[in-house]
Amino acid sequence: MTVMPVFTGIGVVAPNGCGADAYWAAVLEGRSGIDRITRFDAGGYPTRLAGEVRDFTAADHVPSRLLVETDRWTHLGLAAAAMALDDAAADPAAFSEYEMAVATASSSGGAEFGQREIEHLWSRGPRHVGVYQSIAWFYAATTGQISIRHGMRGPCGVIAAEQAGGLDTVAQARRLIRAGTRLAVVGGTDASLSPYGLTTQLPTGLLSTSRDRTRAYLPFDIEACGYLPGEGGAMLIVEDAGSARSRGVERPYGEVAGYAATFDPRPGSGRSPGLRRAIEGALADAALSPADIDVVFADAIAVPELDTDESASIAAVFGPRRVPVTAPKTMTGRLYGGGSALDLATALLMLRHQVIPPTVGVREVAAQHEIDLVLSRPRPGPVRSALILARGHGGFNSALIVRAVTSSNTTWRT
Repeated sequence: MTVMPVFTGIGVVAPNGCGADAYWAAVLEGRSGIDRITRFDAGGYPTRLAGEVRDFTAADHVPSRLLVETDRWTHLGLAAAAMALDDAAADPAAFSEYEMAVATASSSGGAEFGQREIEHLWSRGPRHVGVYQSIAWFYAATTGQISIRHGMRGPCGVIAAEQAGGLDTVAQARRLIRAGTRLAVVGGTDASLSPYGLTTQLPTGLLSTSRDRTRAYLPFDIEACGYLPGEGGAMLIVEDAGSARSRGVERPYGEVAGYAATFDPRPGSGRSPGLRRAIEGALADAALSPADIDVVFADAIAVPELDTDESASIAAVFGPRRVPVTAPKTMTGRLYGGGSALDLATALLMLRHQVIPPTVGVREVAAQHEIDLVLSRPRPGPVRSALILARGHGGFNSALIVRAVTSSNTTWRT
């Protein structure tokens, strides 16, 4: 029998709440963390709104020595990882150091730290560039720092697939746990809200330039005009089910049921959209039918043609308006390396509390989107399984299915 890995801990640092409980309460209230950028003067930029993690003081979560050695995205990752371990009641000292793994998603890396040091180079010369510039910006920095802090010396890695990477880290954890790893820290965070970080995002032409924080990020809406960026994300603890049971875990958040990833085909190739193939692959991997999925967490990029690609893929697999679809990221912005990890955390909290979170801001779904979008307020369950979709800039598509764990499941008997 193949044992499905289970999720036993969640740590969240999001624009609308730090900590899983605070974040979930904000989601159910429909409380958005999107507002004017305050981390720098964005008055001269076309995009001036974003999801900032405002109630976060790095010194409360990160040792003082690490504060000067690492960037904000790593501060957020360290904090979320510690929260997730605490939530799982998993003491790393109780595990063999080689039985614990770390896999994080990365997108923008240490943009703020890197910009500061480059400014020192230009204005004051190379002697004023800190030695930690060589590692703080690095896309693997968060994985490395989590591994070092908690003594996790098993397989560690990073996946650079932008918004899709958070789901890919779970697939990596599943492979590792099936190979003998007992516990893995997975997920991702991002912190690209600096002049350099925002400037690198603008050339895509996908960002919203609206000044109305309530109407700036509207996936599937008739007024969809691009997405807003954000910072933060989530870290999760994935464990072997038998190991989790043996140490007294009574109620996992859910189990990994299915996963698939694709890359967008060349335009004009005649091949089906990559996202649809990812959905179908995840269902096949889980040995589930479309009727077994109770809700879809959409990638929701809010660019009309890309929204149409996504809604068409969902409708083609599930049928028009046959499955509830939600996009709680409308309350945070797209978090890049942290985005799909936060969607996954939200889906697991949904399975725990049996209520589907809403999509805020959207008033009228455009006619071409034949989906049942959950609007304005939460929708009661029951919900047993969820499909999370993510697309990373450059053609990455990932689909992950998570399922509630019950005493009748073959992977969790009490």
